[in-house]
Amino acid sequence: MLRHSVEAFWAHPAFGTIIVVVAPGQNALAAAALEGLDGVIVVAGGPERRDSVNNAIQYLDINNFTGSTFIHDAARPFLSSTIIDRLLGALTSSDGAVPALPVVDSLSRGNAEGALTETVDRAQLFRIQTPQAFRHDVISKAHKAWNTGQIPTDDARMAMAAGFKVAIIEGDESLTKFTFADDFARQMVHSEAMHDVRTGMGYDVHRLAKGEELWLCGLRIAHEFGLEGHSDADVALHALTDAVLGAAALGDIGDHFPPSDVQWKGASSDRFLAHAVKLASDAGFCVTHLDVTIICEAPKIGPHKKAMQARVAEIAAIEPDRVSIKATTTEKLGFTGRSEGIAAQAIATLVK
Repeated sequence: MLRHSVEAFWAHPAFGTIIVVVAPGQNALAAAALEGLDGVIVVAGGPERRDSVNNAIQYLDINNFTGSTFIHDAARPFLSSTIIDRLLGALTSSDGAVPALPVVDSLSRGNAEGALTETVDRAQLFRIQTPQAFRHDVISKAHKAWNTGQIPTDDARMAMAAGFKVAIIEGDESLTKFTFADDFARQMVHSEAMHDVRTGMGYDVHRLAKGEELWLCGLRIAHEFGLEGHSDADVALHALTDAVLGAAALGDIGDHFPPSDVQWKGASSDRFLAHAVKLASDAGFCVTHLDVTIICEAPKIGPHKKAMQARVAEIAAIEPDRVSIKATTTEKLGFTGRSEGIAAQAIATLVK
């Protein structure tokens, strides 16, 4: 959840500084969750929510920050760029802004005996969400001014108590907070963010020739023939690279590694796949599955499948059980059937 929340800000062009506040003893867990997200600052939290937020605000104060500050619960991991943009827009005319949804259920008060006593008008009632956005000077002053002795439930309350205007923008049901155990099953199914799944396809062919090395899925395979190509001609990694780029709508392998460029002559194709995965990550995507089928009469792929699976997983920085390696022949038909070359087809699945 922490990584999902941070990635939403990390991928948005409006943010230059991201601070994660963690409890004592949780730095290693935070570092593991945030691996690969450059520039994220970790600050120690406090005994209450207000203390933790204030520690981050003080860090920004010390560094003379003067922009906008967004305060978000990592327990609301499905944050969309739409909400961020609405909040940024609201800050052009307000000291602060919060996403909120109207209360749609009937509301009533009850007594100690468990009986209803009166109906509450829900017309002006809202469910407040995060992130809550403020001009930094506003939320810094609000935290310094809070001296009621009470524990504030959110930062908007503190800003209002200090006399600042906080606007309401339209919230998002996907921003529901994870609080109870069954929230995980329900929210993972219903969140719109989990429905942004992309699929890309890749295909590559290279000619078999004497005197060449045979590289498949990042492994050198002993064989009397190898594959000809400008790089190491690893058809499987080339197909996977195109599949990842295609899923993220980032062009194809020729756009990024043109064969006319001498720097790629003889290059190891693991660089191509790793670069494609990084480009997809920079665009806010996470690779969740890679599937490649190698089409050839020889060599036999079966004995190498496990090693290939591990190598592709290493290159793509995902778990081996998210990589599928398959092989087939064409029953002696076509160029692969005549052992003139090897082909590969791949599918990549990405989630944003």
